[in-house]
Amino acid sequence: MKIHLDHANEKMNKRIEKLEQHFVTIRTGRANPNQLSEITVDYYGTATPLNQIASIQVVEGRTLVIKPYDSSILKAMEHAINAANLGMNPSNDGALIRISVPPLTEQTRKELTKEVAKFAEESKIDLRNIRRDINDAIKKDDTLTEDLEKEALDKVQKLTDEHIKKIDAIVAAKDKEIMTV
Repeated sequence: MKIHLDHANEKMNKRIEKLEQHFVTIRTGRANPNQLSEITVDYYGTATPLNQIASIQVVEGRTLVIKPYDSSILKAMEHAINAANLGMNPSNDGALIRISVPPLTEQTRKELTKEVAKFAEESKIDLRNIRRDINDAIKKDDTLTEDLEKEALDKVQKLTDEHIKKIDAIVAAKDKEIMTV
């Protein structure tokens, strides 16, 4: 029984980590190097994360400065940033790329909160699918008595509820961050 619960907890925690990693990339009104964490650049035929081939810094709160370790890939980096469709325009000065992070409009903030809610709901669905799979494994476990099986199913439900509350708290915090002017 403990094995099933530990397995469920591990999978649910990984799903919450994935949600948090995705939320880091959603922009707020401030510049954040993590906004570029999912961008990959074609570097000598290999898709390489931008943060592995360049330093990314925040300057003056609203500007990201990207300085490549190899200046020959500046154009490829600029193209990759444009292709990512982040709503920010990079400017290339020959040595580095500057991205001015524009302030969010009210409409953009609302769209971002909808995106946050959509991804959170997908995460909750994943948690429920994990719960279903673990419940099926518990029901198929012949070593458990009927009482132990019921107890294990109850614990899996409580675990699922706890993780859904964590998601709700993460979403509330991200919504607050997005809506703060």
